[in-house]
Parts: sequence; C-alpha cells; structure tokens
Amino acid sequence: MPALNLDTDVDAITERLAAPGTLFVACLCAEWCGTCREYREGFNKLADAHLEICFAWIDIENHADRFDDLDVENFPTILIEDAVTTRFFGTVLPQASIVERMLTNLTALPNMVGAPKLRPALATA
Repeated sequence: MPALNLDTDVDAITERLAAPGTLFVACLCAEWCGTCREYREGFNKLADAHLEICFAWIDIENHADRFDDLDVENFPTILIEDAVTTRFFGTVLPQASIVERMLTNLTALPNMVGAPKLRPALATA
C-alpha cells in the first residue's frame, strides 16, 4: 500500500495511529516542489515494504492551518514518531534509502526532547 495522503485518507491515518505501537513516518512536502514529486515514488515503495508502519504524504501548504507551528524549512522533511516521542524531524536528501536506514536501526535515532509531534494536529479534523 502506498503512503496514505492527508488530503484523501485522513480517516485511514487516524485509524492506523490509534493502534498501539504504530510507528508513524510522514513526508512533509509541497505539491509545487519538483523534488518532492520525484521523491514520492520512492517514499511509496518504502511504505509498500513496511506495511506495519503508517506512512503519510502531507502537503503542508494544503494543511497550513493544522501545522502552522511546525517549522519546515526545506523539502522533503521527514518526521518519524512513535506514540511517545518524535524520533526524527528534519530535511533529508530525496532518497528513500536514507529513511530506510533510519527505520532499520531506530535505536540510532536521537530522542528529540521537545520536537514537534503531528499526531495532535491530525486528531483535529
């Protein structure tokens, strides 16, 4: 299954995140960004390879009202969070293999105290 899209799959995202222990990986992007459009295929393949993880594609400009306090400076920005904390939040090179490596060894990810979480914003429909 390709990454869920916040524009069309908000209920499916909410349902997946309600399951205990579900890891959440979001690509924060913008439709006008050519790099994001090129990256999307690889991100979808990554989602297909990790069905146990909730992957979401979020056009932050379409949802600026939900994520107004989120500081996205460049694209693509990846957010990885579990139910407790944000494990990673930052811009990555547009290569799915980078996120794949982060997911392979989550213990290597920093525990970013005070980092933003998307789950609360997603809950406000």
